[in-house]
Amino acid sequence: MTALAWLIPAALFLGLLGLLAFLWALKSGQFEDLDGASWRAIQDSERPDPDEDDPDPKEPRA
Repeated sequence: MTALAWLIPAALFLGLLGLLAFLWALKSGQFEDLDGASWRAIQDSERPDPDEDDPDPKEPRA
């Protein structure tokens, strides 16, 4: 029974801490652009140079 006296306030404190973190993220604009990050992850920012990887594609690699 004494464990509940510690666990209930600890759970309430952690829940309040999570709520405050969520409200802070909401206020600071973390959820403004939900689609932008997914498009930036799959967008090619640089195209690889074909000469850089394999100078002579006819010649087998060692």
